[in-house]
Amino acid sequence: MHWRDIIRRPVVTEKSNFLADVNNQYTFVVHPRANKMQVKQAIELAWPNVRVAKIRIANMPAKRARRLRRITVRKAGWKKAVVTLQPGGRIDLFEGV
Repeated sequence: MHWRDIIRRPVVTEKSNFLADVNNQYTFVVHPRANKMQVKQAIELAWPNVRVAKIRIANMPAKRARRLRRITVRKAGWKKAVVTLQPGGRIDLFEGV
């Protein structure tokens, strides 16, 4: 798999922003079949000046959502990777925004 297939998108929430500022941890949505070693290689290829210290991966469950009143749909599950960088590393997700 190519590294662009492994890293789908960053997760941008209040919690992920707090983790990035305080603990130097970044959260990404990754390919469902990706493992820790593939995620580590993909992060280090995407951002060459960054070294990964630790990775935690979690499968997020599917959820039900309502559309209009009675119609329920099922949102797909996804895989989340929380990447801890070595000290001094930084990923600029939104530069100049």
